[in-house]
Amino acid sequence: MSAIKEKWMGMSVKKRRMIKRTAGLLIGAIGGFSYYAIIGCQSGSCPITSNPWISTGWGALIGITAAY
Repeated sequence: MSAIKEKWMGMSVKKRRMIKRTAGLLIGAIGGFSYYAIIGCQSGSCPITSNPWISTGWGALIGITAAY
């Protein structure tokens, strides 16, 4: 067994859940901001993609929901 897998299996279930949820939150936030930066909204009338804070927040929400 690899050292990373041994360390992961040695952690408590609560700690593993927290790591997975945090990773989901971070990946979602990065995805939301990337969506804003790459696709975005040219006119500014799009409610989610016109503001980087809102698109990042929605991405984080989707990421943490997917991690459950």
